[in-house]
Amino acid sequence: MSDLIAIIYPSEAKAEAVRQRLFKLQKEYLITISDAVIAVKTDGGSVKLNQLVNTTAVGAVSGSFWGLLIGVLFLNPILGVALGAASGALGGALSDYGIDDAFMKELSTSLQPGNAALFVLVKNITADKVLRDIQDAGGTVLKTSLDDTKEQKLREALAKASAEQAPPQTNAA
Repeated sequence: MSDLIAIIYPSEAKAEAVRQRLFKLQKEYLITISDAVIAVKTDGGSVKLNQLVNTTAVGAVSGSFWGLLIGVLFLNPILGVALGAASGALGGALSDYGIDDAFMKELSTSLQPGNAALFVLVKNITADKVLRDIQDAGGTVLKTSLDDTKEQKLREALAKASAEQAPPQTNAA
C-alpha cells in the first residue's frame, strides 16, 4: 500500500531540492517513490503542476513507433507515424499517472502565491533515515495518509527545522 505525503515549501526551488534528495535516497534503497509532483501557485492564482512524467510526450513517442510499424505493413509509413503520434499524444494527455491531478490542484488552492507543495506517493520507506535527511529543509505538512504517530513525527521534525530557520523577532520600541 502506498502513502501520500504533501508538504508545503516557501518556493518551488526548495521543493525541488527536497524532491532531488528523495531521489538520492531512493538510489540508496531507503525509499521507494511511485510519483513525486511539485504544485506551484502562481501570482495569478492558478496552480501549475511540475510532474516527473510528461504523459503527452510519452504517448506521442509510443504512438509514433506503433504508427510507423503499422504504416510499414500497409505501405504508408509517413501517414502511420503522423496518425500514431497524434493518437498517442491524445491518449497520453488524457491519461493520469500516480497522484490524481485534480486532487493536487484542489489541495494547492490554499497555498500562498509563490509557495510550492511537494506531493510524494511512497511505496516503502525507512522513515527514521529519510526523515533525518529531509527534516532540515523544514516545510509544513499539508496532508498525509500516514498513521497518526508517523504523521505526528513528521510534523514535529519539520516544525522544529522551520522554527530554527525563522529569523529572530525583535521588539523595536
